[in-house]
Amino acid sequence: MPAPPSAGERGKRRLALVGGSLGNLVEWYDWFVYASFAIYFADSFFPGDNPTTQLMNTAGIFAVGFLMRPVGGWVLGRAADRHGRKSALTLTVTMMSVAALLIAIAPTYGQAGYAGALVLLLARLLQGMSIGGEYAASATYLTEASARDRRGLGSSFQYVSMTAGQLLGLGILITLQHVLTTDQLHDWGWRVPFVLGAVFAVVVFWIRRSLEETEAFAEEAGAQDDARGSLRLLWQHRRQALLVMALTLGGTVAYYTYTTYLTKYLIGSAGMAKNTATLVSFTALFVFALLQPLAGALSDRIGRRPLLITFAVGCTLGTYPIMTALGSASSYWPALGLSLLALVIVTGYTSINAAVKAELFPTRVRALGVALPYAIANALFGGTAEYVALWFKDAGHETAFFWYVSGCALVSLVTYVLMPDTRNAALSRAEEAADDRAAPRPARSPAEGVVPQA
Repeated sequence: MPAPPSAGERGKRRLALVGGSLGNLVEWYDWFVYASFAIYFADSFFPGDNPTTQLMNTAGIFAVGFLMRPVGGWVLGRAADRHGRKSALTLTVTMMSVAALLIAIAPTYGQAGYAGALVLLLARLLQGMSIGGEYAASATYLTEASARDRRGLGSSFQYVSMTAGQLLGLGILITLQHVLTTDQLHDWGWRVPFVLGAVFAVVVFWIRRSLEETEAFAEEAGAQDDARGSLRLLWQHRRQALLVMALTLGGTVAYYTYTTYLTKYLIGSAGMAKNTATLVSFTALFVFALLQPLAGALSDRIGRRPLLITFAVGCTLGTYPIMTALGSASSYWPALGLSLLALVIVTGYTSINAAVKAELFPTRVRALGVALPYAIANALFGGTAEYVALWFKDAGHETAFFWYVSGCALVSLVTYVLMPDTRNAALSRAEEAADDRAAPRPARSPAEGVVPQA
């Protein structure tokens, strides 16, 4: 059994957990607040009388931001593997602050024509690059900084902080809905959360500067290794990279369906009032955040695959009936119950996906290995989920989207069944040495060790 950590070591791990999580919270607050407030600023940048078309335009820019995530995953993942997780985390939050400020000051269509939409697009591209690096840096940092027998628990705080960021955005939205009139929200109120996001990011920048590097990276930092964090080295681990893409596919589509798209679906399809739909999303996401550490800790006991398989089976079989029922849920409690059911299922993926991906790669290419294939899968499927849903709705075949989500989950289900469980993977040389010491030695025969006589 490993020796219990000292008080100083526990303190360092708590600081790492807080620093990594707070920064992740702000990053994802800025990312998701765009989707939450789109119902108020869509008509500011895109003229026309069709609300669905306006939302499709803003959703298209939302999806374009995902196209930069592979670029950010490559550039910032490489930086995290070569220069450290801490430096990459500091850089990502700086980029997100600049992007939020750009959105806050973007001119409307009435002020500058489509120039405002161009500023919106540039800001989302910068946000996409930042998020592409943030996911990998925070997933790697939180996993490496956690005790080996608590990596599922530690890494689960990535989605706790992601969801907390979204809750913060929704909380600000609910507050503004009560403080401002609808006309004020459409005119200028939607800019407030982006100003706040820029301020939050500056605060987190200083917090992240005080973080320490992980032991796993510190072991590699002194070695002269030009291949570290390179695409050439990642190619040597292409099987693991493809595995990351396949196991991400179903999870990212389901996550964005039941988070960013849910509010719009309740408003546009179920006919629910904007305030009520926002409150449903807020409450469901709050419970969802509380579930993450519980599921992460469970995976430390029973392994990662059982939770992943449970998610994929539930999503494959449950998406159509849940989404169909949500389309008829015009009041708060039925919509909340169905939303919670969906998010409980999604927890099987979200609570442990960071740990699973980090546990697949060696330290020299871990951040890039997590970042690039994950970002590609998100660009192709997660970022387009809302747009695909709206496209099916506009075409008059809304239920086809439900089958699309189920099909993506089915692909991931096959992956989960075939992949190995990663819970016991060694992430550092110290853990490898501990495995070697703990490995049983083969029994010696009576003749072993006897010196032959002359």
